[in-house]
Amino acid sequence: MTVKKKVTLVQTGSAIGRPASQRQTLVGLGLNRIGRQSSLEDTPAVRGMIAKVAHLIRIVETK
Repeated sequence: MTVKKKVTLVQTGSAIGRPASQRQTLVGLGLNRIGRQSSLEDTPAVRGMIAKVAHLIRIVETK
């Protein structure tokens, strides 16, 4: 059995004044408020979403 890698995200920037696609991407990542955390599987799709809103989030190290 392989262990799925996880990535934990914390929202650090506001979605106010951002394009609708960036706001929707934050919701898709499980974030919608500054300080909220979300743990997701580390997949190419999730990495693409992270890249789109990288200026609004921070990746937290998980073990």
